[in-house]
Amino acid sequence: MKAVEVKELTKKYKSKTAVDSISFSVEEGELFALLGVNGAGKTTTIRMLCCLSTPTSGAAIVCGHDTISRPTEVKQVIGISPQETAIAENLTIAENLMMIAKIYGFSKDKCTAKTEEMIELFGMNEVRNDRAKTLSGGWKRKLSIAMALISEPKVLFLDEPTLGLDVLARRELWNAIEALKGRITIILTTHYMEEAESLSDRIAIMLGGKIAAIGTLSEIEDIAGEKGLEPAFVKIADMYTKGGAIR
Repeated sequence: MKAVEVKELTKKYKSKTAVDSISFSVEEGELFALLGVNGAGKTTTIRMLCCLSTPTSGAAIVCGHDTISRPTEVKQVIGISPQETAIAENLTIAENLMMIAKIYGFSKDKCTAKTEEMIELFGMNEVRNDRAKTLSGGWKRKLSIAMALISEPKVLFLDEPTLGLDVLARRELWNAIEALKGRITIILTTHYMEEAESLSDRIAIMLGGKIAAIGTLSEIEDIAGEKGLEPAFVKIADMYTKGGAIR
């Protein structure tokens, strides 16, 4: 069953086209990556799927709900961890999680249970009482994702989740994301080739607001005639520049 369906989705800002008539679908439980350089249209796509930006044209369906006509229903089934880590700096990890659980109207017992579940899932017990402002970038990103999961979403959007992290923090966060695979549908944006290669079930390569290629790693390698995602990406980018979208 499809968790997300995108049909000819377009976003224009005056004379600039940020996302240009893209189409793709994501199966339930799949980890789907939008891979591209900065300015490729990845974040704009996520914003439209999360009802934070209205498409110029086209449509997107999330868990059976249209993002334009049914935004309230869409927001009830999604979670998002944005590029800008949205946490309360003066609260502890546990307090941040409790706050989000209360916002969603959970009972006191469920707030406590969900907080403990997230702390356990992301291995945050040792820093549970540390104020967020004292945390490293890696811990902050883990907290941000945990907060996005509190509401028990069916689809989780991760926008550049490891941006700015050092290599060890990035690896730790990859492990946390890997643990979620199959339990929830995840749409991930990244410009790190190794990240998309390591985590994704399928990858869509975005170039200039369009999808230049889409498929599993092996399918993308076959399209490019190259082994490894980075060489394949470079080849597809070159092919795309010379001849348009590649399917």
